[in-house]
Amino acid sequence: MSRMGKRIVVVLLCSLMLTSGATAVEAKSKVTTTTVKSKDITIIDPVPQIVKDISPSVVGIIGKVTNGSQNGSQNDSADRYNLAHGTGVIMKSNGWIVTNAHVIEGLSNPVVVTSDGETYRITDTRVDVVSDIALIKINAKSLKVAKFAKSAQDTQVGEKVIAIGTPISFSLRNSATVGIVSGLNRAINASYRLLQTDTAINPGNSGGPLVNMKGEVIGINSMKFAAVGVENMGFSIPSETVQYITSQLLKHGEVKRASLGLELKESFSAIVGMPTDDPLTITKVLLPQAIKAGIQEGDYLYSIDGVTVTSVVDINELFKKYVSGQTVKLLMQSDGDIVIRKLVLSSRDLILDEVEEVVTAGVEI
Repeated sequence: MSRMGKRIVVVLLCSLMLTSGATAVEAKSKVTTTTVKSKDITIIDPVPQIVKDISPSVVGIIGKVTNGSQNGSQNDSADRYNLAHGTGVIMKSNGWIVTNAHVIEGLSNPVVVTSDGETYRITDTRVDVVSDIALIKINAKSLKVAKFAKSAQDTQVGEKVIAIGTPISFSLRNSATVGIVSGLNRAINASYRLLQTDTAINPGNSGGPLVNMKGEVIGINSMKFAAVGVENMGFSIPSETVQYITSQLLKHGEVKRASLGLELKESFSAIVGMPTDDPLTITKVLLPQAIKAGIQEGDYLYSIDGVTVTSVVDINELFKKYVSGQTVKLLMQSDGDIVIRKLVLSSRDLILDEVEEVVTAGVEI
């Protein structure tokens, strides 16, 4: 077993044989050879038509990089080539486009270029950093909307997929690459589970679609691993997560998440990705609701409403179905006893506000 000494970098992106002759039939000492003629079989590759159909729903996004300045204007004017770009997918015919949060954040005066070469200014931006999903709006009508799969969970490992995007150069808009789905439910460097693919995903592909052979978008390409000795490891945000986030961004302008009001620590097995039933450890009780439920630091959390949770990603996925104010039953271990705690879920915003107050007070959290 060898150990990889080089650091892995996460890059945000963004035989069918037909036998038709020589069948030998032996009858006693006589051998008769029969030849069967077969028609030519033409196998049509669906990829070109799928790319043709989906491309009008894919856009390029480009803007000047602010470089951390207050408003970006001084640095931007000094370097006209200080640009960054990515990809987006049309979700609404009236101009709503989904992309990655890391594509649109930090860009000054970004513009959108559609597949037919039309250029639009962005009029509205709604970002969710937690999921790395963003929505942008352009003033356009009758745009071709991409078809999103209801869920990527129906996808099979080994299934053929296509990635479309704007790799490396903005002049390479709507480039297509083909590969397979390498894995499902990957919990790696993200708050939600991801799809893994060996389809070539390069800088600028971020925010573009991963498309199945039905022409459905099953994911939004988000990142890849890049290092010496690492090849073809890209990751996409599954369509069900994309639709969960974008529906909230459209409705509320933000994602209203439910939360336990707890700071949790994963077990070693969960962190390294080993199969485990180890519980989560409570390291901080952040809000009064959790204190009222009798939860203490050092307690262990096994399940929520009967669903086993061993990682923070497990909870994030489960809480897609919950809203703040709901009551959940937690199976826990406290002072050596197995107990059930009833907890009223709070808002993620409340937790962030509470954390900010604690930090201001100079208390470590």
